[in-house]
Amino acid sequence: MDQLYHLYQNNYLVVAVFVLLGILLPVVALTAGRLLRPNKPEKEKQTTYESGIEPVGGSWVQFNVRYYMFALLFVLFDVEVVFLYPWAVAYDSLGIFALIEMVIFMIMLIIGLLYAWKKKVLTWV
Repeated sequence: MDQLYHLYQNNYLVVAVFVLLGILLPVVALTAGRLLRPNKPEKEKQTTYESGIEPVGGSWVQFNVRYYMFALLFVLFDVEVVFLYPWAVAYDSLGIFALIEMVIFMIMLIIGLLYAWKKKVLTWV
């Protein structure tokens, strides 16, 4: 029982070290950056930069929600393609079971794409 207590105590110690490092490293890095960087504030440096053109009008622009939906779908399918790459590399050693799994995965992707198409998420008009 005493050995089990030390095992849990060591686990909490590891978690505490990681939490401490997770807090300490960004604080040290940001503080070092603040101390080491050159600091010469000027009026021109404080203005908004828009490709060398003086900004005109307000900065609040409301975008259509379709842009966000399109970006979300892109990220979703992009991440799913990342899952396809390791499977394709190790295809020879995985066997028929992995082929069936990937076919099911691709069918789910196609169903998601058809659902997005039916909801007209992929149209820009």
